[in-house]
Amino acid sequence: MAIALAAAALSLLPISADAYAQTRGNAQAEQSQSLRNGAASSRTLPPTGRYVAESGEGFILDRSGQRPLLRFDRRDETWVLRPTAAPRGDVIYRNDAGDQLLRVTPGGGMTVYTPRAPGGSPASLSGPAPSLTPPTLGPAQIFQLMTRRSAMLSQALGRLIEINVDTDGAAESLTVEALILSTDAALRIARSPSARSSLDRLRSITIVDGPRASVTYSRGDLRIVVAPTQGVAGRPSSARVIDAFLTPATPSRR
Repeated sequence: MAIALAAAALSLLPISADAYAQTRGNAQAEQSQSLRNGAASSRTLPPTGRYVAESGEGFILDRSGQRPLLRFDRRDETWVLRPTAAPRGDVIYRNDAGDQLLRVTPGGGMTVYTPRAPGGSPASLSGPAPSLTPPTLGPAQIFQLMTRRSAMLSQALGRLIEINVDTDGAAESLTVEALILSTDAALRIARSPSARSSLDRLRSITIVDGPRASVTYSRGDLRIVVAPTQGVAGRPSSARVIDAFLTPATPSRR
């Protein structure tokens, strides 16, 4: 009888382990869904302000809107953060390309991830900071920006690069950001000896509006869709633009 009981007890162990793993997986999935819905991110993310990492890098974290935003010192790009659940109750905040930018513990401890500190560097609040408001320009200024950016790219690549914009007034700020981020991304690639060849076919950048933000690179045209209905997340980041250049879409065969 003792042997039978022992065998029965042993037979239950894998079931218990599986049940624990399933329960933990379900809990983490529920936490991720809750974070995506915004229910828990406001409790986890530290307050709006300027932060400084031990690596010496500073950044502004802005929680005044529907989505948390981050901008590093001396940088033009504002990153829209997307929370995902991590072990031990931590929350990882990523950009739209899936790159990890922040990790926050349940107690509010923050780690920032950058090219200088890819393994992460602890960051702490250093003081207040203004909200990261999107840029606004009138039609004339947008045209001037298009002209300047086209000239910068054309000079860097040694040929004419056209910039075409077909968006309405509701997409103005997203259009400006997309124009700046996409041309900055192309200029960064142009300065890279190992990646510059990915721009050999580039002839134009086209920005239009649509229901969902996206970026594709095909037949020499970088096409960016901005989506005002998605708010601050309605334009692709420079990371996604770079991904599009380095892994261009393959034209379908008929």
